[in-house]
Amino acid sequence: MSLLRRLGIVVLVLALLAAGLALYDHRSSDAPSADESTATTVVVSHDGMDKIQHVVMISQENRSFDSYFGTFPGADGIPMSDGQPTVCNPNPSTNHCDEPYHDSSDVNGGGPHATKHATADVNSGKMDGFVAQAEAASQQCADPTNPACANSDHTDVMGWHDAREIPNYWTYANDFVLQDQMFEPTTSWSLPAHLFLTSEWSARCTKPGDATSCFNAKDGPGAPPDSPRVEGNTTPPVDPSYAWTDLTYLLHKQAVSWGYYVTKGNEPDCANDGVACTPQKQNARTPGIWNPLPWFTTVQQDGQLANIQDTSSFLDQAKAGTLPSVSWVVPDDNHSEHPPAKISDGQAYVTNLINTIMQGPDWSSTAIFLSWDDWGGFFDHSQPPTVDENGYGLRVPGLVISPYAKQGYIDHQTLSFDAYAKFIEDRFLGGQRLDPATDGRPDRRPTVRDALPELGDLAADFDFTEAPRPPEVLNERPPPGPASQ
Repeated sequence: MSLLRRLGIVVLVLALLAAGLALYDHRSSDAPSADESTATTVVVSHDGMDKIQHVVMISQENRSFDSYFGTFPGADGIPMSDGQPTVCNPNPSTNHCDEPYHDSSDVNGGGPHATKHATADVNSGKMDGFVAQAEAASQQCADPTNPACANSDHTDVMGWHDAREIPNYWTYANDFVLQDQMFEPTTSWSLPAHLFLTSEWSARCTKPGDATSCFNAKDGPGAPPDSPRVEGNTTPPVDPSYAWTDLTYLLHKQAVSWGYYVTKGNEPDCANDGVACTPQKQNARTPGIWNPLPWFTTVQQDGQLANIQDTSSFLDQAKAGTLPSVSWVVPDDNHSEHPPAKISDGQAYVTNLINTIMQGPDWSSTAIFLSWDDWGGFFDHSQPPTVDENGYGLRVPGLVISPYAKQGYIDHQTLSFDAYAKFIEDRFLGGQRLDPATDGRPDRRPTVRDALPELGDLAADFDFTEAPRPPEVLNERPPPGPASQ
C-alpha cells in the first residue's frame, strides 16, 4: 500500500472520529437543541449510592416550572425569540393573548388547580387555558388552599420570576442540580400530590383498614375533614381511612428510620371545608392536606405515629447529626409559597432548612430533594406525558442539593415524585417497589408507579466518584440577584 493511500486512510479515520466526538458532544449537552426532545434517557450507575445515608424531601407549594425557572439558562423554559416569548394564552376578558412576563411581586394569586382545571390548562396539549381558568375562578377565598380558588383580584398566572425574586433557588440550580422535566405525579391539587409523595397513590377507601376496599380518587381522596374540596361539596366531616400501602410500611418492615416533619402555624384548610373559617393551628398531631400520614392504617398499626414530628425536631436532629434515613418536611401556610403566601418567606424557610443540614454532621451523607407539590394554576408551556389514568400532572420545579450532586447539571429525564420513592427503595430497600404483587400488602392501585419505564433515575444526578463538596450556606434574606438574560 502506498504512503499516500495510507495517509488518506488515516485522515479519513480521524475525520470520522472527529464527527463522532462532535455528535457525542451534541447529544450529551445539558442544553437541548431546538429539534431534540428535551426529556432524555441516560445510563445510570448505582455504584456509590451507599454514600447517601439520609434522604430529605422538602415539599413547597403551588408553583409551575416556568413560573420559577422559565428563563433559567440551558433549561427547557419559556419559548423565546430575541428575548420575547413566542407563546401566549387567550384572555377572554380582553380578547387578547397574554404573553409570559416578568413578575416582580412577592405575593401572587395563582389560579385554580383541581383535575378539571389541569385538563383545561393543558387543553389537549395546547397549554393555553391558564388565563381563562384563573379569570373564571373564585377570587380571594378565605381558605387560600381551596383548589377552586385564585387568590388575587387580578390574573397573574402568566408571570415568571428569576434571580431578582428567588436568588437562593437560582443559586441552588446553578451550583447543584435543576430538574426541568419534573412533573406533579397526578393532575390534581395539594392533598393528592402529598399522598403520591408518601404512597404513590391517591385513593378513597370504603372499609376502614381494608386496603382492598380502596379505589382510585385523584381529586377527592377524602381529606381531614373528609371531602373532595371542590365546588359543591356538602359532605359532613368524618375521619378518613387511608388503608392502602404507603412507603413507610416498607421502611418499617426493613427497619429503615423515617420522620415526617410538620411546621407549626395555621392549618391550611377549613374544618367544614367552607370558603370562610377561623384559621386553626397546625402541628404534627393535626392531620391535614400537607400531613396525611396520621390517617394511614400502616402508620397506625406499625406504631409509627410518633415519627410525625414538629419541624423544630428536624432542625435539632440536623444539628446533632441524628437525622433518620428518610425525611419529609412540610411547611405551614405562611412559609409554603402557596398563594397568597410571600415567596420571600418561603425561600427563607427553605434556606434555613438547607443551611442547618449543611452545617450539621450529616451534610456529607445527605441528598436533599426540593420540589413544589403542584403547579398552582401558573403557566407552563410543557405538555405533561401520560403514563396512566392519574398522570402525570403539570410540570413543577425540582432541585437536588447534595455534596455529591453534579455541579451546574440540568437533568432532562422525565421525572415525578415517584422518582423519590424509587431512589429510596434502591438505596435502602434493595429495590423493593410499592407493588401489590410483591410488597406483602395488596391494594388495587392501577399502576406500580416507581417501576414505570418512562420514569427517570435520580442516581443520574450524582457523581459519587468525587469527594463530597463543602457546604454552601446562603443568606436567608438575600439581596436580589441579576435579571435573567
